[in-house]
This record gives sequence, C-alpha cells and structure tokens, in this order.
Amino acid sequence: MQKLTLVVAFLLLASLIQPLTAQSGCPGVRKETWPELLGVPARLARETIQKENPRLTNVGNVQNGSPVTQDFRCDRVRLFINILDIVVQVPRVG
Repeated sequence: MQKLTLVVAFLLLASLIQPLTAQSGCPGVRKETWPELLGVPARLARETIQKENPRLTNVGNVQNGSPVTQDFRCDRVRLFINILDIVVQVPRVG
C-alpha cells in the first residue's frame, strides 16, 4: 500500500511539473494552443492568435473533417471550422 501511495504521489507531482518545464518546439512562439477560442467565429480567432503571436503568419481555415498534411510548421495554425464559420477544434501551432 505504501508503494502505491508513493507511485501516485510521484505521478501527481510529475503531472504538475511537466507543464511548467515544457517549452515550445518553435523558437519565439510563446503560446501553442488556444482552448479559449473553441466555439468562437474564425475571424475573431484568427485576429486573436495573430495579435498574441505575430510570428504565426499562416492562420487558415479548414473545414472540419477535411484532409490535411501532417507536416509541422512553426508559422502555421489551422482553424478547424464548421459550416457556420465557428471554430470546432482547439487551434494549435503546427
């Protein structure tokens, strides 16, 4: 029982420390995800992302469910939208 307690304590501490030490894979990018933009109009989401980080020059709309390339780009954020132009997935760098 004591070992289980130690393992649980370790996992809890590790989960708290990991976000603090995680750094962006892209130099100069301060923020990688925007969960607060879920459900907002794409135009407002694009303006918010570009205002918060001017290095992200390629912020484009993609219809939800459309195929996309799997390459990672530090200047790109895809806004997955529905037919009403509302963001339906959390925007993220890549």
